[in-house]
Amino acid sequence: MARTLEIVGEKWALLALREVFLGNRRFDEMVRRIGAPRDTLAARLRSLVGAGILERRQYSEHPARYEYRLTTAGQELYPVILTLMRWGDEHLAADGKAPMVLEHACGHRLVARVVCEACGQPVQPRSARPATAAGL
Repeated sequence: MARTLEIVGEKWALLALREVFLGNRRFDEMVRRIGAPRDTLAARLRSLVGAGILERRQYSEHPARYEYRLTTAGQELYPVILTLMRWGDEHLAADGKAPMVLEHACGHRLVARVVCEACGQPVQPRSARPATAAGL
């Protein structure tokens, strides 16, 4: 967990990832939408690229311009981002109103939950434990 937090456990890194998940892949657009200082955001994006979470792709030659795309590792962070958003919406939203409501492709409001892949039951504190050698 500590290694993961070193990469994605900072406000600007998480907000940059949120923007890429929402389809905002260009640096200037991210700066405008999240209000990050340009040098700070550039450093976080370099870190995310270096960690293999994002890749930087050129989309214009004159002038040279780049956008950020999710790698497979980055795409696998989507449930984490959704779960953090849900927690913030439930516990920190002003007047109990979520600042952004997401809709699933089925047309219903998307509410992120962690469930056991095998049985479908919600994961609760203490319902998960380290696997034993025999259980592997």
